[in-house]
Amino acid sequence: MTNKLVAYFSASGVTKEVAQNLAKAAKADIFEIEPKEPYTEADLNWMDKNSRSSVEMNDKNFRPEIVEKDLDTDDYDTIFLGFPIWWYVAPTIINTFLETYDFSNKTIVLFATSGGSGFGGTVEYLKPSLPDSTTIVEGELFNYNPSVEDLEEWVKDLKL
Repeated sequence: MTNKLVAYFSASGVTKEVAQNLAKAAKADIFEIEPKEPYTEADLNWMDKNSRSSVEMNDKNFRPEIVEKDLDTDDYDTIFLGFPIWWYVAPTIINTFLETYDFSNKTIVLFATSGGSGFGGTVEYLKPSLPDSTTIVEGELFNYNPSVEDLEEWVKDLKL
């Protein structure tokens, strides 16, 4: 057990690879945020306005159910939170995760994967799902799978 946790949601496996390397680099525990109903390729078709992901992202109050697991957040000071960027923000399943567990007095460092868009308003979008005592930091957007060594440098540069 370390005082750092890498928690991530990955719809296609890209974010999972980054999270696994980050957990090694930060010497952190790892936790997968899993939807109760896994996303299919059709669900992720952003060009279909009726696809599951499109419907969820059009309703910012929507909270997809997650598989609830034992996670004692008291054990962690820093949580690296990763996800793919959907519609210029974190998917609503990240809000579900943040509202399910207690992140009081924690530092959350975001990391994301994207084919081209940036963080947009992600930090402001996630703040209402967190206690006021939580610090949230826009970390890094990875458009590639960084090596463990690259991520060690990134973590070191954060000065946590």
